[in-house]
Amino acid sequence: MPGPLFAGLVIDENDQAVEVAMIGGEPMYVVNDAGFRRHIPAEHVDRQVLALMKDQITGHEDLISEQTAKMLGQEDIFSRAIIDNQLKNIDQQLEQLLNTGIPDEGRAYMGMMGFKIIIDFHGDVVRLDQPSGVSDEGDE
Repeated sequence: MPGPLFAGLVIDENDQAVEVAMIGGEPMYVVNDAGFRRHIPAEHVDRQVLALMKDQITGHEDLISEQTAKMLGQEDIFSRAIIDNQLKNIDQQLEQLLNTGIPDEGRAYMGMMGFKIIIDFHGDVVRLDQPSGVSDEGDE
């Protein structure tokens, strides 16, 4: 089992970095609660984040597959069909992500882009900060 999926991207409500630790082989996020170190199973937090991301994808699959194909330079019907299929099976994709983890370079890139997860002392996601997409509106 990999470490916490979003290690290095999680902070607490006081804007303090959340540490990571392993207890009995289980990855944990460690929140400093006024000197008391609360250990929160990483899977509890990671699944909440993935659910929030899934909610943002749901209902926008066509747009996402179209834009992904454009970014990849693969705008043919077969590439779009492959991307569409992956989005339709998003639950399987997210489960696999939990099992394989995100490479360190990927997490570093996410952090540089402004991706941040804010949790409370119980491990509940309070807010998810993500880089915004490019607006279709002109410069104002």
